[in-house]
Amino acid sequence: MGAAMVYWYAIYAGGLVTAFAVAAVLTEAVRGAALRFGALDHPGERKMQQTPVPLLGGVAIVASFYVTVAACLLMLVPVRQLQLEWIERNVFEFLGTDVYWKLAGVAGGGLIVFLVGLVDDLRVLTPEKKLVGQILAAFALTVCGVRLDLFLPQLGWPDWATTLLASGITMVWVVFMMNSLNFLDNMDGLCAGVSAIAAGTLFLSVMPQDTFVCVLLAVFAGSLCGFLYHNFCPARIYMGDAGSMFCGYILATSAVLATFYTEMTPTRVAVCAPVIALSVPIFDTVSVIWIRWRHGESIMKGDKRHFSHRLVHGGMSPQQAVVFIYLVTGLTGLSAVLLRQANTAGTLVILTQVVGVFGLIALLMSADSRRRRGE
Repeated sequence: MGAAMVYWYAIYAGGLVTAFAVAAVLTEAVRGAALRFGALDHPGERKMQQTPVPLLGGVAIVASFYVTVAACLLMLVPVRQLQLEWIERNVFEFLGTDVYWKLAGVAGGGLIVFLVGLVDDLRVLTPEKKLVGQILAAFALTVCGVRLDLFLPQLGWPDWATTLLASGITMVWVVFMMNSLNFLDNMDGLCAGVSAIAAGTLFLSVMPQDTFVCVLLAVFAGSLCGFLYHNFCPARIYMGDAGSMFCGYILATSAVLATFYTEMTPTRVAVCAPVIALSVPIFDTVSVIWIRWRHGESIMKGDKRHFSHRLVHGGMSPQQAVVFIYLVTGLTGLSAVLLRQANTAGTLVILTQVVGVFGLIALLMSADSRRRRGE
């Protein structure tokens, strides 16, 4: 292992541990404030808890993420004065000339998502208003140059057409993932744990070449784990929409920023790594939308037909259901990590395994549904 990688591992570990500590402390402080001002999530038809639980845990997640990332960036200012060769070659040359503009887009879009979610936690917005806020956040991201490439420049289209298509695809991806993680936030520790595992998977998928994205993912995972210390069953605080939508935003944005295919990568299918890493929330969202559409219901209507709810209906306790989903997230995530190294045959095996896992789960869920209906 080279000295450069040792330095980077130290940076990743420092960001992870710092974010964890900040989030753990802030979550406790936010919980006290939520109790004091009555920001509580009360039991209801679609809720799992039996007593009111403090909200606004998303405040701690977002604050710890921004504080830690800002501290890392501020540390680069005095460090650059040392003119160390390694720092110049591996940090500043990597950042390039437009990374701060892109970082501003990531930060600005994240703040928009957070504020929309915070308002919804406190006053309850309509799904349409939340969607407008999500689209605005995704638009801010693309305006600052954060867009999916997906080999579009090779189509030979005019630059404006390529940029427009890339921006549209990026916005759809980011908005979809924000809603997917928002949907997944339905049991104690579920959204935070799945997001942390997915962040770890993306981290391993793009390491070592995308060091800057790895730093963001390490800090994000640390923030989630610090919050999860208070959120795992029985939860003492919930993240709310401010936290769940922010989770989807950061994961989707990190996937856009990262490079999953290079000239050294065996197949272009490697660009599917983020989809596999995030396959659990994607599966949950698609399956719920399908069930609601099949029953002629609004896809925005909340219910207890999510992946986690169906596991509980099948006989698991909520804790067991959450741990089961953690395991599925981790196992499918390992496939995403391997995708970049696999040749064509290996890629087919990996994709078949992932599809097979969710196919088996879908069959089990369908069989349980028929059993409960007495068919």
